[in-house]
Amino acid sequence: MKRLWLLFAQTVTVLVAALFVVATLQPQWLGRSASVASVVPVLEAPSLGTAPAAVDASSSFRSAARAASPAVVSINTSKAAVSGAQSADPWFRFFFGDQAQSQPQTGLGSGVIVSPAGYVLTNNHVIEEADEIEVILNDGRKSAAKVIGTDPETDLAILKIELTDLPVITLGNSDALEIGDQVLAIGNPFGVGQTVTSGIVSALGRTQLGINTFENFIQTDAAINPGNSGGALVDVKGHLMGINTAIYSRSGGSMGIGFAIPTSTARNVLDAIVRDGQVTRGWIGVEPQDLTPELAESFGLAPGAGVVITGVLQNGPAAQAGIRPGDVITAVGGKPVSTVPQLLSAVAALQPGTASPLDVTRREGKLQVQVTPGRRNVARQASAR
Repeated sequence: MKRLWLLFAQTVTVLVAALFVVATLQPQWLGRSASVASVVPVLEAPSLGTAPAAVDASSSFRSAARAASPAVVSINTSKAAVSGAQSADPWFRFFFGDQAQSQPQTGLGSGVIVSPAGYVLTNNHVIEEADEIEVILNDGRKSAAKVIGTDPETDLAILKIELTDLPVITLGNSDALEIGDQVLAIGNPFGVGQTVTSGIVSALGRTQLGINTFENFIQTDAAINPGNSGGALVDVKGHLMGINTAIYSRSGGSMGIGFAIPTSTARNVLDAIVRDGQVTRGWIGVEPQDLTPELAESFGLAPGAGVVITGVLQNGPAAQAGIRPGDVITAVGGKPVSTVPQLLSAVAALQPGTASPLDVTRREGKLQVQVTPGRRNVARQASAR
């Protein structure tokens, strides 16, 4: 009897041990799940084959990129090699080879299709002095481009390509931009292919950077690199807000300070070049200077309330209108001016040959004079505004 009890106890022990092993290693044999989700709260990724949740559209720029990207193009330029004066001398070539023969020059930039007729807006420095210009669309099509006109003073150029069914960008209202607005920069940096970067409007109305004659830049921290010049700066709706034109950099790459020419400026240049073949600007012949606090106090004006005239060109439009050195111009054509760049832009916007009012402050008091602007000549010295 004792031996039977011992055998029974050993059998039960073996069975319990086997049951423990099965329950631990193969619970499904006992109809139990191996998951511990009901015990320990965890976040599990959806299993393969399950459709992921849609990305929140409010946090994505996909619609803006999709709307604007097709109209942003890459621009390749080339300039033929230039032979030196001695390259035809056989003795020179015998001793020095072909060193006098320079290598062909190539360039890379971006542009924006702004019209179904094939007009492309880009920077003047992208196509300047190029012998051949090729435009490459985002869909892979290529076309030789013709230069319709350039405006070096704003660093803008208009090209034309002969293709059909062109994607066209929508022009936005750059004057409505505010600091902090989100923007995208689209272009072909370093030739790697079309790239979209994002950032915000860091500042507006940047001037006195020494880049262009007429400066009113949008500053952004969206990454802009070499090759982005002439590309698009767009808002979150994909509307064109500016033409990317320059960066501030100590390394040659983006450091978070980029500049774009506002669409308002680009539109005026586009219309003028397509209509007249050139941009016509007003000129009155004065030497302006920003109003210092000391000068402002002597005139009884607030600092920044105008621009003081330090010189007047003899027999120029301003001299004929009665403007004298020491005058403070506070408004041009009814628009207030407080800095030299603002005065320059306001005068340039005047129609040559058409009289316009200038609000002037002198020590004797305030008056308004009528000035008839001449046509601005880019060959004139910058001192003659």
